[in-house]
Amino acid sequence: MNSRFLDAMEDDLVALRHELHGMPELGLHLPRTQARLLRELEGLPLEISTGKELTSITAVLRGRGTPAGERRAVLLRADMDALPVKERTGLSWASTNGSMHACGHDCHMTCLVGAVRGLCERIDDLPGDVVFMFQPGEEGQAGARRMIKEGVLEASGHRVDAAYALHVWSGMDHAGTYHCRPGTIMASSDDLTVIFEGRGGHGSAPHLTHDPVPAAAEFVLALHTMVARRFNIFDPVVVTAGHLEAGTARNVIPEDATVEATLRAFSSGAREKLFSLIPEVAYGVARAHGVTAHINLDPLYPTTVNHPDSVEAVRRSVTELFGSESWVNMPVPMGAAEDFSLVLQEVPGAFIILPATKPGTDPADAQGNHSAHAYYDDSVLVSGATLLADLAVRELY
Repeated sequence: MNSRFLDAMEDDLVALRHELHGMPELGLHLPRTQARLLRELEGLPLEISTGKELTSITAVLRGRGTPAGERRAVLLRADMDALPVKERTGLSWASTNGSMHACGHDCHMTCLVGAVRGLCERIDDLPGDVVFMFQPGEEGQAGARRMIKEGVLEASGHRVDAAYALHVWSGMDHAGTYHCRPGTIMASSDDLTVIFEGRGGHGSAPHLTHDPVPAAAEFVLALHTMVARRFNIFDPVVVTAGHLEAGTARNVIPEDATVEATLRAFSSGAREKLFSLIPEVAYGVARAHGVTAHINLDPLYPTTVNHPDSVEAVRRSVTELFGSESWVNMPVPMGAAEDFSLVLQEVPGAFIILPATKPGTDPADAQGNHSAHAYYDDSVLVSGATLLADLAVRELY
């Protein structure tokens, strides 16, 4: 993909990114963001549809070139939603509405708009179709699942043959490098809530109660022991109990105690093992303390698994466009999770990490994604758009 056309658009892309950054919206319903993107796509040779359950946008570009064999289709995705974070970057174009694009989704939308424009310029020689997926609800609402249900993978008339997405990172490496790996690149993410129900009473007479607090405390420790002793260290899981709640006064034994945790795994096998072992541990601890355990295990996102052929396509594209120094083969996956994993469960493809560290900042010192101080440098916008467009071209020829 020749980047000269997109290079000429750099000022426009930066302006769009700043505008999107200043108007973040949360969840599945992003009417202002959707309307702004629809204006950006207006007049282009696209077949555009919007979501029913969410304010998504699906745009199909039908190439007019003659395919050498069977006609192919490729999907490019950008997420649209922000986070309930009050921005503290001090930027002149910072959000002031109490929410923030603290995970860089404003950059993703802008990169995809750039790729749309670059590919529309090549419509006459593209021998296949490109599906552009603008998706709300990545931050925990599984917007990708809803778009799949509404037919985004078949929007061109037949199922896409490959899918790609990129994600900016506020640190990790210097801006403009691309990090990727075959196989698992991101962990699964699932939510766990366990309520230990007992019988409350006076703190001076615990023998007359069934105290749920020690059960909850032991359960947290037992989870950590389970991780260390029941899982292969080369197929790890991460369990973090981030919220514990019980009681209203120091001398009252409460009726119940709640533990909320996040679960992470790097393989489907380890994830399923977590699902089966956690009830065993919770019920066992509860029985030992004479209380009852109520378990709610909410599966969210599976592991994000890249196809080796797709990763090789990314490597070739990055090295040919930007030089071999811009390519980094990640040695290990990341513990974060992504609902693009749901797309990659259906079709082969790759998820790519694009560091966007502020110039002059040591990546190790940069504020992380989701921070109120997270910063993503504008220099990656043309680069990311060029890569997405180039990957689409490679898949269609």
